[in-house]
Amino acid sequence: MLLITAASYGQTAKQVLDKTAAVFSNKNGASAAFHIKDDKGNNLASGRFMVKGKKYCLRSDKMLVWYDGKTQWAAVNHGAKGIDEVNVSTPKSSDFNNPADFIYLYRQGYSYTMKKEGSRYVVHLKATAKNKPIQEAYISVYQGSVAGVAYTPSNIKFLRNNKWTTISISGCSVPQKPIADATFRFNSKDFPQAEVIDLR
Repeated sequence: MLLITAASYGQTAKQVLDKTAAVFSNKNGASAAFHIKDDKGNNLASGRFMVKGKKYCLRSDKMLVWYDGKTQWAAVNHGAKGIDEVNVSTPKSSDFNNPADFIYLYRQGYSYTMKKEGSRYVVHLKATAKNKPIQEAYISVYQGSVAGVAYTPSNIKFLRNNKWTTISISGCSVPQKPIADATFRFNSKDFPQAEVIDLR
């Protein structure tokens, strides 16, 4: 009886994560606002990101990042001078530059359990191998509908390099029309003063 109950509960956790991942896997893309804090509560960054398939664009108060599925452009904001440097690279799959990447953690190399807290599900992930860059994570999912979108993440807390980081997510939305692919590529015409540094 206990084994059957545990197996059923684990399947429920997977269903919740599958539905959450489906929001960011929508063929038209998806977007959300984010706020990142370290384990001491210090603000690290805030802004908004868009995703479509493997592509993403992240705009924060610290930097702008574009990724077209292969190449990443990271523009550093130097205060009053604005964007004057853009680094071009080919990121590894373990870099986790896109907040939505954490939603897909459960798909490979993690065990998970779940509990209910009010209107939210809280899924606890633990890495099954010691070489995983993210050893542990908690994903809070709001089961209700926000702007017509259900099963949206509200909070992601993860352990990396023995330090906890928390990403608060809000305002998830799915557009009626596909996000243009050009959104996920750096356009030098928009930043004519920026020096492009190729790190590949």
